[in-house]
Amino acid sequence: MSVQELQQSTRQLLQDSQLEGQDLDAKVRLLLRSEYLRRLARYRHVDHMMASKYGMQFDEFVAGRLVKAKGFTWDVESDAMSWEAAISGIKTMERKLGELHEVDHVHYP
Repeated sequence: MSVQELQQSTRQLLQDSQLEGQDLDAKVRLLLRSEYLRRLARYRHVDHMMASKYGMQFDEFVAGRLVKAKGFTWDVESDAMSWEAAISGIKTMERKLGELHEVDHVHYP
């Protein structure tokens, strides 16, 4: 693994942060975890809003070919794209959180 140097100003911000007592690597992983959780919450919110709007889960929406059934309207196509991106984002963030969890256990068993 290649280690890159942080700019001095970035290093200072990390040292001055509320994350005291942790090494730089642990601080970066904590920040990554926070970002992944923030994105996961946003993607889950979109999923929840679309499920409420259409009264079904995404897989049912796709299986029912609702975009076609609704006449390929911009609103439904736009919702389908946003919903698909959210579902993909949920899977990605859950995978990344799992990977981060594994790294944490390697560093701090």
